[in-house]
Amino acid sequence: MPIDAAEALAAAPRVREIAWDHTDVQLYHLGIGAGPPATDPREPRCTPKSRLRVLPSFATVAGGGPPGVIGGLSMPGVDVDLAHVLHGGQHLRLHRTVPARGRASAASRIVAVYDKGTAAVLVLRTEVTDADGPLWTDEAEIFVRGEGGWGGARGPSGRPAPPPAEPPDHVVERPSREDQALLYRLSGDWNPLHADPEFAARAGFDRPVLHGLCTYGGTLESVVDTLLDGDVTRVREYRTRFAGVVYPGETLRVRMWRPAVADGGGSAPDRGGSVRVAVSAVERDDASVLADTVVRYG
Repeated sequence: MPIDAAEALAAAPRVREIAWDHTDVQLYHLGIGAGPPATDPREPRCTPKSRLRVLPSFATVAGGGPPGVIGGLSMPGVDVDLAHVLHGGQHLRLHRTVPARGRASAASRIVAVYDKGTAAVLVLRTEVTDADGPLWTDEAEIFVRGEGGWGGARGPSGRPAPPPAEPPDHVVERPSREDQALLYRLSGDWNPLHADPEFAARAGFDRPVLHGLCTYGGTLESVVDTLLDGDVTRVREYRTRFAGVVYPGETLRVRMWRPAVADGGGSAPDRGGSVRVAVSAVERDDASVLADTVVRYG
């Protein structure tokens, strides 16, 4: 079987040294669509070196290249066709503010393998530590079509929860560029699904799709700008499930709900709490893109 769950779970962590600087951060910010309008006083925090503040989701690409989805497929016990792979979800926990320049050690390993019957789900956890201690913990859920059925644990439900029934507290629309995927992939995700029409067709799509982590980063920027006045240092945790694809050039509708104080979330942006988020593609009748999305802040 292409996925040997026992071997994947027993393998030692794969450790690599990563480094980044302001150029990598700026490229990432531009890749997710941060920056405009230049007249917004919050946006310069995302671009000029002199005032650079790092959007925490940069952690998913810091150092370039694997881990991520492609990195997970190179782990022991995993041998699958990339065309059968989708990014299922992402969960980022921040232990400290991500610096604009850094050098750290990233240790990655498969921590769970779930049997969904017609598919398998791998959970790749990466712990990143620098000289001062833990920086962040990142988990990527990797969905592999056609690789289930060996009788393993099914794991958590894969069905996204519906968004809250009440109207959102805030709605932001984010247009994407036709070349958004080509710009974003310069941060290190070279999966041909996002650039090669023939590969995209083999994977079952009409044309190349936008990276899920590009939408993930752009959504976090919308939340930070809308609720936290651009203060990226307040983000503590960010998780989502990739419910559908985005085609470059589409507009994203980002809806946000703040929990009431009674729900433990804090009703005002100047208090610590959380916000639920749902993202959809405007041009396709609000087709769901990100679901089960929560940003926790302090």
